[in-house]
Amino acid sequence: MSLAKAGGPCQYVPFLAQWSLIDRSKKLPAFFYESAHGNRPVREWVLGLTLEDRKLVGRDIQKVEFGWPLGMPYCRNLGNGLWEVRCDLTDGKIGRVIFCVARERMVLLHGFIKKTQKMPARDLRLALQRMKEVL
Repeated sequence: MSLAKAGGPCQYVPFLAQWSLIDRSKKLPAFFYESAHGNRPVREWVLGLTLEDRKLVGRDIQKVEFGWPLGMPYCRNLGNGLWEVRCDLTDGKIGRVIFCVARERMVLLHGFIKKTQKMPARDLRLALQRMKEVL
């Protein structure tokens, strides 16, 4: 049975007219933590990486900004209000950016190259200290 006989003449509706497939709004815009002295340690850490690694970290932060709430493998809850952006860098390195959510913003607190399986306690303490300054 043809469509013309079943329900009248065929109509073509543009695909994108029915659905908006891409949400281009940031759900959780990212901001760098800034110390009382005006230092932005995550920005400085990112600028110390190679160009390719900077692009990879930026892309992963952007995934969280536009896809929030987002889980594994891109983002993981560390507890106590802290989250991590998980970055696979060049040469098998693993980067992490720890952030918190404050006033509907993603505040980038600490960035580092991960060298062990377990999250280093020193890095967690530093991120928690910075989060207390922000909140």
